[in-house]
Amino acid sequence: MKKLVFITLILIAFTACKPTSSIVTSKDTAVKKGMYTEPKAVATTEIRNTEKRKKNQVREVALKPSHNPSNTAKRTGLNNQNESDIIIDDEDASYLVKQLINSASENLGVGYRGGGTTKAGFDCSGLIYSTFKKFDITLPRSSHEMATIGTKIDLSDAKKGDLIFFINRGQRRINHVGMVVEVSNDEVKFIHSSTQSGVIISSTKEPYYNRTFVQINRVLQ
Repeated sequence: MKKLVFITLILIAFTACKPTSSIVTSKDTAVKKGMYTEPKAVATTEIRNTEKRKKNQVREVALKPSHNPSNTAKRTGLNNQNESDIIIDDEDASYLVKQLINSASENLGVGYRGGGTTKAGFDCSGLIYSTFKKFDITLPRSSHEMATIGTKIDLSDAKKGDLIFFINRGQRRINHVGMVVEVSNDEVKFIHSSTQSGVIISSTKEPYYNRTFVQINRVLQ
């Protein structure tokens, strides 16, 4: 009887010490038992999904129309080949008029010089004369003589490229000329060479030029 009890205790002890599951000694076994998931497979799938999303996003961006005004708005220039050109954006002005305005505007800031026709200095008629001469258009040399050519235009009908004339410094006849570069309602802006400031752009709204204004001539038809 004692022997039987001893054998029974040994069997119980053996059973209690026996592992309840087999030991996993390899990755393959772990994968089969669901205890291990291959991280590479998960990463690869995620990478593929991410790349797919990126491709779709790129494709969507490429298909979307651009709303950038700089891409849709065409830049109007007097000479598109020169980035330094002063741009006069006007659909009504002819290409020649735009070129004339651009050429004259390149001299902004040049000082006044009696009889001058170069960047060393301009008088009023010298600026207009040399500007038109660049385009093989020969005008009379003095402002008084310039006022005798072309067609007289009402101030309200002025356009870019027209010549604008004044009488100043107590003179009895026209002695100052400029070229119209902008017209806005009842205001006319013109480029000219003044004795005090050299080549500048002024306005008929300025009291002095409003008072001394005489006429506008259209020399380009």
